[in-house]
Amino acid sequence: MIASYFKDIERIFNEYDYILETYIINKDAFSDEKGFVEGELFFIDESRMSFVEVLDFGKNEKIKYSYHYMNQNNELVFRYDNAKHYPALKNFPHHKHIKDGVIESNEPDIRFILKEIENIVVL
Repeated sequence: MIASYFKDIERIFNEYDYILETYIINKDAFSDEKGFVEGELFFIDESRMSFVEVLDFGKNEKIKYSYHYMNQNNELVFRYDNAKHYPALKNFPHHKHIKDGVIESNEPDIRFILKEIENIVVL
């Protein structure tokens, strides 16, 4: 399961090669169902995103995730994560950091994140 997920992530990155300059990815499978993936994506407009996912397919969950997207000046554009520091938000622990604060969000996946970035990157 986890090996298949790792392949899917790279396949998805390759689908977005028209906005991606390059990427670095590190993967570690703890078992067939559990693993860790992290990396950094560099986009054609010189923006970048670092990400991390800790996965447990046995429980069908991302134990931890963060997708941190920055512009060309290394300023935060957005970050989705599930750190448990905003318990008052509706979809706790899922939330999105934006320039002006924190807003509610659902748990995103990497394709959702790349679609959002696609709308920001100038082609």
